[in-house]
Amino acid sequence: MAAAVDPERSEWDVIVLGGAAAGENAAQYAAQFSGLDAVLVEAELVGGECSYWACMPSKGLLRPVEVLNTARHLPGVASLVGRSGIDVEAVLARRDAVVNNLSDDSQVKWAIDTGIDVVRGYGRLTGERTVAVTKPDGSVRTIAARHAVVIDTGSKASVPDIPGLRAARPWISRDVTHLREVPQRVAVLGGGVVACEAATWLRGLGVEELTLVHRGDALLAKQEPFAGELVAAELAKSGVSLLLGRSVVAVRRDKVAETGVGLPHGGPATLTLDDGTELTVDEIVVALGRVPASDDIGLPSVGLPDGGYLDVDDQQTVKGVPGHWLYAIGDVCGRALLTHMGKYQARIAGEVIASRANGGGPNGGGAPGGFAAELSTAEGHRAVPQVTFTDPEVASVGLTERAAREAGIDVETVEYDMAALAGTSLLREEYTGRAKLVIDRATDALAGATFVGSGVADLLHSATVAMVGRVPVTALWHAVPSYPTPSEIWLRLLETLNRQRRRGPDA
Repeated sequence: MAAAVDPERSEWDVIVLGGAAAGENAAQYAAQFSGLDAVLVEAELVGGECSYWACMPSKGLLRPVEVLNTARHLPGVASLVGRSGIDVEAVLARRDAVVNNLSDDSQVKWAIDTGIDVVRGYGRLTGERTVAVTKPDGSVRTIAARHAVVIDTGSKASVPDIPGLRAARPWISRDVTHLREVPQRVAVLGGGVVACEAATWLRGLGVEELTLVHRGDALLAKQEPFAGELVAAELAKSGVSLLLGRSVVAVRRDKVAETGVGLPHGGPATLTLDDGTELTVDEIVVALGRVPASDDIGLPSVGLPDGGYLDVDDQQTVKGVPGHWLYAIGDVCGRALLTHMGKYQARIAGEVIASRANGGGPNGGGAPGGFAAELSTAEGHRAVPQVTFTDPEVASVGLTERAAREAGIDVETVEYDMAALAGTSLLREEYTGRAKLVIDRATDALAGATFVGSGVADLLHSATVAMVGRVPVTALWHAVPSYPTPSEIWLRLLETLNRQRRRGPDA
């Protein structure tokens, strides 16, 4: 579906370079109450990585696996499902429906109906407020912004320069979320969120021999240690072979094929590990982090180095570029590589652009509408929420105990076994999980919270609100949790904290 844009038009108030979810939000918030107009420049699909190749398809694959596993641990249902496997064909069909069969027609319609134009093509900065767009037919169109350019070009999978790995054309995140057939033997390289989630759904979809190779000693190293331990235990229980503290030093794949996204990219591949052992698989999944997609967007034309994360202030204005006209949001600015945080940054940036265009102050003072007197992402970045949709789930916000101590915060902590709650025992038998609060002694408010267990994602927003609101834990005592639900964990954590405080530091 082509956007209805005058091919001769060359100027808008706001140009958004990249039409992912964050870019859509930036354009909307810049224009909706301000009288400004905006255009999205997108070479692929409007809606971006999360909508089509990451968040949405991955959760479409994970949810059926989670439901079946829960059913197997629930008397009265377990006997019905037995050891039946997933209906892979139906799961993949639903995944395709979730991503609209990789059609962005509905997103383009939303943009146009909202008053946002869409220009198809690859955009590069060519100077102050100017962008050259290479259209699908190879021709180049130059457009200009009266007020602002917002960069939302995102990030891309990192494939390290291990001998033979790139030549073997391994699967990256786009392949594993869009798999078309389930390989029999798979090696997942990595130990972070993408690696753990991919291992969960691949095993659930029927990969017979699944090996996770991670050079670190623990999974999910940026979380509280118990999170990685519980996830590792469940992966191992499901039949995943975990090779922790190990690295791949070479890869050999004799037959490589251009089969397309989600199909094995050739014949068997052999991985050589750092201890000399070899592992032969039908496909390799590389989940070793992401790098900013900023190496070919014309940054040198505005005095910035090519590539790397863009340094921004709390209004998402790019530092080192005078005039308050260049902004960066989402993964490309490196502040929090999460879609919901990119959209949050976009909302702030959009309102700031509208305010500055209409004579507001440099920090967004006098912004039309809006909830904040001064628009800044500082508070939101203090309390970044994240869910890892493994079995068990990991939901966290703010700092871990280790990160808080490294930041110089005087903290106290409290933990509780999620399995000891009536609300979780009703969800499934053999429930495993744990919760932890990190408390800043100076303010008596949360510096961080972590929940691990089935269904804990729904607990996360309450912790995020408590952090952003700087609610003292003594006040949280009066927020009565409903019974019997997992939210009872708040009461048990506070009771435990109260006992710890009554006993004193020497108890």
